[in-house]
This record gives sequence, C-alpha cells and structure tokens, in this order.
Amino acid sequence: MVREFNVGDVVELKKQHPCGSKHWEITRTGMDFRIKCSGCGHQVMLPRPKFEKSVKKILT
Repeated sequence: MVREFNVGDVVELKKQHPCGSKHWEITRTGMDFRIKCSGCGHQVMLPRPKFEKSVKKILT
C-alpha cells in the first residue's frame, strides 16, 4: 500500500513519545522525514523506511 505524505500532515505513530503524545506533524519530506511532536514540540529526523513502518494512520 502506497501512502502519500505531505508537509503539514498530522500522523499517529504506533509508539508514543515519552511526553505521552502519539501525534506528530510532518515538517519535511524526502529521503528523510522531520517530524514534530504535537505534545512537547520535540523534532526528530527519521529515514523514510523507518517512518513509513511506524505510522499507524494519517489524521489530517
């Protein structure tokens, strides 16, 4: 299944962040994804395969 990810989308990941939030906003796409935690604002860069594997669903 091919998913389309865009900057500004909010996704729910399988595991929650230590702050308790599972919702992340995509701030950069490409070979690597930069995502920002909706709970505390922490930013993380992930390679595309790891990001796509950890996404549970797209919220917006």
